[in-house]
Amino acid sequence: MDFRLTEEQTMIRDMARKFAHDVVAPQVKAIEEAGEYPYEILEQMAELGMMGIPFPEKYGGGGGDWVEMHLCIEELSRVDMSLGALLDVTTGLIAQELYEFGTEDQKQKWLIPIVQGKKIGAFGLTESDAGSDAGATKTTAILDGDEWVINGTKQFITNIGLDNASIIIITAKVTPKTKVGKPAINTFIVPKGTRGFTVGKRYNKMAVHRLATNECIFEDCHIPKSYILGKQDRGFAQHLAVLNTGRISIGAMSVGLAQACFDASLKYAKERVQFGKPIYSFQGVSFKIADMAMNIELARNMYLKAAWLKDNNMPHALEASYAKLFGSEMAEKAASDALQIHGGYGIMDDYPVSRYYRECKVGQIVEGTSEIQRIVISRNL
Repeated sequence: MDFRLTEEQTMIRDMARKFAHDVVAPQVKAIEEAGEYPYEILEQMAELGMMGIPFPEKYGGGGGDWVEMHLCIEELSRVDMSLGALLDVTTGLIAQELYEFGTEDQKQKWLIPIVQGKKIGAFGLTESDAGSDAGATKTTAILDGDEWVINGTKQFITNIGLDNASIIIITAKVTPKTKVGKPAINTFIVPKGTRGFTVGKRYNKMAVHRLATNECIFEDCHIPKSYILGKQDRGFAQHLAVLNTGRISIGAMSVGLAQACFDASLKYAKERVQFGKPIYSFQGVSFKIADMAMNIELARNMYLKAAWLKDNNMPHALEASYAKLFGSEMAEKAASDALQIHGGYGIMDDYPVSRYYRECKVGQIVEGTSEIQRIVISRNL
């Protein structure tokens, strides 16, 4: 058992770390306050090949692996978690679903621009009555000649509101019944700008204001018959399959956020003097930081194991849920302890720990809540 990163993996990690420190960090506070992403950052990420790390060169990718991809997500999330989230959706969900289930024509048309970072994609699963119960989707798709006609609404959709978003991949119920008598669910590619597809209101969130999250409305939206993605009646299973990778990504994002909490807390605790000595000398503070360091390392090892299993074509659903559940809950504890260590300063927006505290809950909600992860885990035991 060798825990050492390969030369290529180390190179990707260091590249992402340098980019996050040199390019993103000086801008992140202003970006959050403005609530918009400077597209030049995304362009630079594309130039570095960040969106296509695990995909073959024939599709514009770097020919790397998912360990490298998640090391990159961790390092970006250490400075700006929303960049990690953007890669999670674009690479871990959309590009992967196109690569795994798309036809060659679909890959040439939509996968290559996304892998190259020229475009990004959105993942359309959640609805008002279909959150954790994702199979309760009410969006419908009816085959009319050579076209599918889609009607319904998706909510909380990440990326679609950005100018360079090209497609949304959605689930929708179709007329045929499954063996258990329920309407089948297919997966469809809907290009942005398609007639009948409207990007609705942008949601105001407690955190990651710079990451566009919108409602998507489909009113007699016509798409060609060939825009179905993957096998007939297998769309829901396909969507859930790629969510395993998304859960590894949330684990990596959470480790990055927790590492930022640790970095800020250790620095502050060694500089802040009370009762005549640095507060790090008090066990009430130093023990919090020690627990933080230990749990970060455990969470990092878990997401790396899950990514390694995926790279080696081994079952990894259980490990992906471990990585997401433990990582996201660990990050919440790290953010809470970081704010407590900073005391009154932690509440002030001049210190980044206030932002970390707001952001930490995201990982426990998206792509399967902590409660859903426990259901997945218990069913796999």
